[in-house]
Amino acid sequence: MTRAIRAGFAYFALVFAVAFLLGIVRTLWIAPELGATNAVLVELPLMLAVSWFVARWLVPRMAIGSAAEQLMMGVTAFATLMLAELGLAVLLLDQTFAIWFGELFGILGILGFLGQIGFGAIPLLAGRQI
Repeated sequence: MTRAIRAGFAYFALVFAVAFLLGIVRTLWIAPELGATNAVLVELPLMLAVSWFVARWLVPRMAIGSAAEQLMMGVTAFATLMLAELGLAVLLLDQTFAIWFGELFGILGILGFLGQIGFGAIPLLAGRQI
């Protein structure tokens, strides 16, 4: 199971790096032109596609063969993502936990959270395709 946890951390790191770059593009260029909600709607399928390709690449390379391991990989990546987002909100945006959590219930928060759930589920889905 530790292999699955390591795979989850690797999956998180690779996808988060791309998400960070796309987030900059979304915030600086797409959102001012299309609005925040439309910018997220543009970014979300791209991030899910990136997640799919990263998971499809990592699962066989890290020998994550069983559904339990794939699920553990996804849960680890999802939990790490949520902690990273909370940490960035608190440290960089000077938000409290209550503000960060409350934003999950707006339209942007709901869209983002659904995408994050998809991100967490993708290793299991991708592993079934291999």
